[in-house]
Amino acid sequence: MKVEKSTFFRQKHFKNWYLLIQYISNYTDKRKGDRMGKVISLVNQKGGVGKTTTSINLSASLAVLGKKVLLIDLDPQGNTTTGVGINKGDIDKSIYDVLTEKCSLDEAMVKTKYKNLYVMPATINLAGLDIELLEKSQHEPGFAKGAQLKKYIDEVRENFDYIIIDCPPSLGLITTNALTASNSVIIPVQCEFFALEGIMQLLNTIMLAQKTLNPDLDIEGVLLTMLDSRTNLGFEVVDDIRKFFKERVYNTIIPRLIRLTEAPSHGEPIIAYDPKSRGSAAYLNLAKEVIERNGNT
Repeated sequence: MKVEKSTFFRQKHFKNWYLLIQYISNYTDKRKGDRMGKVISLVNQKGGVGKTTTSINLSASLAVLGKKVLLIDLDPQGNTTTGVGINKGDIDKSIYDVLTEKCSLDEAMVKTKYKNLYVMPATINLAGLDIELLEKSQHEPGFAKGAQLKKYIDEVRENFDYIIIDCPPSLGLITTNALTASNSVIIPVQCEFFALEGIMQLLNTIMLAQKTLNPDLDIEGVLLTMLDSRTNLGFEVVDDIRKFFKERVYNTIIPRLIRLTEAPSHGEPIIAYDPKSRGSAAYLNLAKEVIERNGNT
């Protein structure tokens, strides 16, 4: 049975979202081109939309295209860490130790087996970080609980072409740290019925971070993920999102593929696990779009 679009999406909400994106972008002082260390966060408080999959595979694809990349895992589950072949049991220092001022970012950084790709690993210790940062800010009046990550990224950003941050599925202090440290955000949107729930809340959070913490924060793009080409519904979602988010939507669409879900269990990005797959081609195309949008080749 065909789902009527009028009952599927409320167009006025799409219009509000697009206007909010335009406002955020117009507020930003855009500086593209030769900037080293472009920091991009993958953000969506809704889980299961492809944040981690995209963080891993976008980073690996950028590295294959000759860009030096630091991938920061900010999710306590640590799936990005294991997804690039890092055994959590072998981790001595992690992003938790950096953000609690126990070590520098350089000390915790791990070189992966893939050329040009470095990772800042995460462990389950990160789960309590929000509370620790909040408590410290209450006891130390000058402590900036939302700007700890930026402080450490600024020390190394000139060493990288891109720094990609995989955020947790929440809008707490960990994500606030990512937004404060970032130049821009990529919003992954799943091509399914309930995918757009919470988008207005996310855009409002980005706008608040921009106004109060990071005036240069911009929206890098909206990425359509997990498209099931066998269903009409998925294509309806694609059409509606493109209609209302316009040029902010990447041309690349990430398909729903078994190979993409298998790759992390082998500790490999898709470009290493199955370089000839449609998933590998999709993420290479996305990486090329990201490079092109930033005015470098």
